[in-house]
Order: sequence, then C-alpha cells, then structure tokens
Amino acid sequence: MLDTTVTGKRVSLKRQMRMRLYAAILLVDAAAVSLGFWLTPYLQPSAWNGVPTFGLFIATISLFLLLEIRNLRPTTLDQWLRGTIVSLAALLGALLLAVFVSFCLNRAAYVPRLLAGASLLLSGVALTIFRAMLGSVGARILDGSAESRLVVLDGLTIDLPLDVATLDARRIDPGAGTPHPYFLDRLAQALKGVDEAFIACLPERRAFWAVTMKGSAVRTELLVPELDQFGAIGNKHFAGIATVLVSIGALPLRERMMKRILDLTIVVPAIVLLSPLLLAVFIAVKLDSPGSAFFVQPRVGYGNRLFPMFKFRSMRSELSDTAGAQSTSRDDKRVTRVGKLIRATSIDELPQLFNILRGDMSFVGPRPHALGSLAGDRLFWEVDPRYHHRHACKPGLTGLAQVRGFRGATHRTEDLTNRLDADLEYINDWSVLRDIQILIATFKVLVHRNAF
Repeated sequence: MLDTTVTGKRVSLKRQMRMRLYAAILLVDAAAVSLGFWLTPYLQPSAWNGVPTFGLFIATISLFLLLEIRNLRPTTLDQWLRGTIVSLAALLGALLLAVFVSFCLNRAAYVPRLLAGASLLLSGVALTIFRAMLGSVGARILDGSAESRLVVLDGLTIDLPLDVATLDARRIDPGAGTPHPYFLDRLAQALKGVDEAFIACLPERRAFWAVTMKGSAVRTELLVPELDQFGAIGNKHFAGIATVLVSIGALPLRERMMKRILDLTIVVPAIVLLSPLLLAVFIAVKLDSPGSAFFVQPRVGYGNRLFPMFKFRSMRSELSDTAGAQSTSRDDKRVTRVGKLIRATSIDELPQLFNILRGDMSFVGPRPHALGSLAGDRLFWEVDPRYHHRHACKPGLTGLAQVRGFRGATHRTEDLTNRLDADLEYINDWSVLRDIQILIATFKVLVHRNAF
C-alpha cells in the first residue's frame, strides 16, 4: 500500500507530465504549421510574388491553436493516432475559415488554391511526423495511461492494474458517521492530482463513500460486483468489476480556465485600485484595538481541502472565535468600533482578494464556512447530507446565495438549507455570464440588514 504522501506525489507527477505534454503538443503543432507555410513558396517561387502568405499563416495558426486547446484531453495522449486525425481536421477547418475571412475582406484573389492546398499538405505531413514522435515519447513517460487513477480500499483487497495507485482508507481514518472536515481534508490531500477515483468497500460503507466523494471535485466510481448478476448494460467496469458513477468531479478544464482568467482579470487591478483603502483599514484596525490587523481562519475550500481565509479583524483579539462556532449578533460585545463599520459595509472581506490571487478562492462561488459553524444547534455538515457537495468548485467572495439575501447568522436549519440550495444551483448551472451577473448584483447587497 502507498501512504497518502507517496500516493499524492505519484498522481501529481503524472498530471504534471500530462500538462507538459499538452504544452509540447501545442508547440510541435505550431512548429508543423510554421514549417509547412515556410516550405510552400519554395515549390514554385515565381508563383508567390505579391501573395501575402504571412497574413494567411497568422490567421490559420491562430485559429488552429484555439481549436487545439479545446481538443486537449487524456485520450489525445493515450491514442495519439486518433488525436492526430482530430488535429488534422482542426487544421483543415482553421485554413478554410482563414480563407473565408479573406474572402469576406475582398482579398480572396490573393489566396491561390495551390498556396492553400500546398500549405495544408506540407503542414499536415509535418504535424503527423511530429505527433508520432511525441506519441512515442509520451507513451514511455505516462507508463501506459495519461490519467491518474486511485483506488481507495476500505475493508477490501482486490487485484489491480500495475499503473493504479492505491490508498488504504484506514490511513486517513474515515470513521463511520458523517464525514468530518478534517477527514475530508486528509482525503483531499490524497486525491490531489487524481483524475479518477474508485472506491472498493463493503456494501454497508457504500452510502458513506457516495456522500463523501460528491464534493471531492474528482470523478468517482463505486465498485459494485453484484451488478453483473443483473446483466446491466448501463454500468462500466474497472479491473473486471462493475462500477457505478457517484461523482462527476468539478468544472471541465476549459471552464476552470475561463473562470480563472476572469478572476485574474478583475483581482489584479482591484488590488491596485483598492490598495489605499486596504492600507487605511489596516492602520485603523491596528489603532482601534491591540492585535493583528488580519484574522486568519481555516475554511473548507475546493475539493474539501482546508485553506487559510483572510479577513480584516473586526473583533477583539482575545475574544475572536477561530472555530466560528458562535454567530455574530447585532449588539455583539466582541466587535470593535472599526469592526462594526467594516462588517456593515463588507470591507472586512476585502483581504480575500489575496485568497483569489493565490487561487484558494474565486470571485463567485459558494461562501466558505468556518469549521464550527452552526445552524441552530447542529454543525453545518450534520444538517444536510448534500452539504459537502458545494465544495466541488472553488469558494467565492460572493455567490448566488448572498445576492438572494441568504447571509448572516444561521439561527435555524432552514437558513443553511436556503444557502445550500442556492450554492448547488450555482454549481449545476455555472457560466461566465452568470458569474458576471452575480458580481453586478453583489454591489446592491454590500450593505444589508444582516451585516453586523
């Protein structure tokens, strides 16, 4: 068995290798197209006098690389021939689109068919040769599979392929009841870099693992060998054992990249523009009461991993509640004079811009909760078995629940349920446009009746 440290290093290394191979694919494909366009004029030099080949090349390679990024997935590396065919089709589409754009700009006369055809042929041949060489290298580096797979063994031992990492569940102490955040954090560390997880457990443990893995941000299947008794045709198999899908993981890579680009586009100028305000609040908090200007608290984040969330300190240092077990009341004696102002205006949340810059958080997403947060007299994760599902995406500075008014103290279990329903709706219906809509709506609720 591999311990969690060894397992995490092994699967993370494979993911790093895969990302490097993706970058190599883009580089060799760009080189192949460049080589094809560079060689084409040498076929008949006199035919290319006055022909703007550079413009066609720039348009073609730009469109081609945009299409290539969409096609980068593990199967591209596992099946290099199929991936090459898809890339050739993308190259053809990019060239045709470039010629079409030239036609729309009334420059079609400057794109001879021989030029376009020869460029496509030479680029395609170079691309095929380069990808074959890269495929050979990739097969050796990835050891048979581009995906990182992990099998969690909970009370069972099964025969497994050699390229699959394993984790003994006893090493992270899953217990028998509701998943605890500290257990989920240990599991998340073991799952870091994993593309697909499989759970081999006793029948009575399947419900536990099905609930646990929903917020893991990792595609997960339970091994259920008795399904083969029914001849089911909708299930898959792993290591010869029937499986059922219990988690589909987080947003696809392309959508995560779009979300991250949106975050960075906003957070960098926001930190620069707000730096005078951040400095002023920092000084005010320090002068108002003794202690650090910042309040750092562990929160549950993406994939159930714990992270340190930053806020301006709004309470007296000696009375601060790191666990978050006590909700803030309207006339809470723990809140300082400056703290009352920055809480009412949500300025105390501004240091989370640095969490966004670090990648711990996003601008929009489910709000991260403190470990000891209570809904009534029950811990958040004890109220609803769906609670940890909200961690399948990065937590946010704001979210759908907040713009709908579901914020502040949670005196009743219904207060948490309302937030949870909104969070899960956001995850299921995510889009860049919706993130922008929520950001705009957030400015309307910065000052609200529950802020104290």
